[in-house]
Amino acid sequence: MTDHFLTLDSLGAEGVREILDLSHRFKREPGRHREALAGGRVGMIFDKPSTRTRVSLEDAAWALGMLPIVLRPDELQLGHGETVADTARVLSRYLSALTIRTFAHTRVEELAAHSTIPIINALTDEHHPCQALADVMTLEEAFGDLGGRRIAFVGDGNNVAHSLIQAAGYLGFTLAIATPEGYRPDLAIVAVARARCEANGGGIELVDDPREAVRAADAVYTDVWASMGKEHEREERRRIFAGYTVDAAMMAGAAQGAIFLHCLPAHRGDEVTDEVMDGSQSRVWDQAENRVYTEQALLYALISGDRRAERLG
Repeated sequence: MTDHFLTLDSLGAEGVREILDLSHRFKREPGRHREALAGGRVGMIFDKPSTRTRVSLEDAAWALGMLPIVLRPDELQLGHGETVADTARVLSRYLSALTIRTFAHTRVEELAAHSTIPIINALTDEHHPCQALADVMTLEEAFGDLGGRRIAFVGDGNNVAHSLIQAAGYLGFTLAIATPEGYRPDLAIVAVARARCEANGGGIELVDDPREAVRAADAVYTDVWASMGKEHEREERRRIFAGYTVDAAMMAGAAQGAIFLHCLPAHRGDEVTDEVMDGSQSRVWDQAENRVYTEQALLYALISGDRRAERLG
């Protein structure tokens, strides 16, 4: 059975830990593994525009000796002219793995159901698991073991929040999410993660007041208030999210030594101020860089079947 990466739940607790360990190793050993997947081909479907996801995936593929093949929606017949299932079957004959950045999560699930190669979710409206791996890698670089740590997420309970919720359930940290009424994350995802936290430690808190979430937090995370595809709501959301801007005053309520995270792109002046984004507590550029190593680890593990990097030498 082919392994896919559709959400963090695709890996489970052991798998998340193995991918993170492998990611740290790839970062420590740049340039050492150019032959690890030499001759492989990874397809990359982008139904949404991308900067970090596209460049980091191409970088990760190249670092393993693979050929990255970018596929734009206007170049494909995916879902129009050819079924998703048939496209999956055909691409499985050409490629070693396929990544997709799209809208509905069901499209990724359908590709996975009919593919004989690994499918990697590079973002959907419901989940952003590649980002969550880079996030927790960055947190581990700052703090080591995340058990007992408090992470605050301030803003929209979106796809990024959903994947962080799943991460908390596996890694034992407390995730405090502050959103306006009506913008909370999916409560079904929250319920599953809370059950896992009972076994692994940590917890999920849902609050309205961002300062309550940030109080004594080791890291403060935010994202754009209007995610891709919802730009038409930007002005309305500015009104609704007033008071949720992460500024120096809000960061002052966090724990001593707290860091700031943002998955980017940032709308400076909305969800975060320049002084925080460019300040000494910011780790956003490390976070963006770490996308390369976590995606390198995913490609290697899913294609080779070796999560423990035993073939790397």
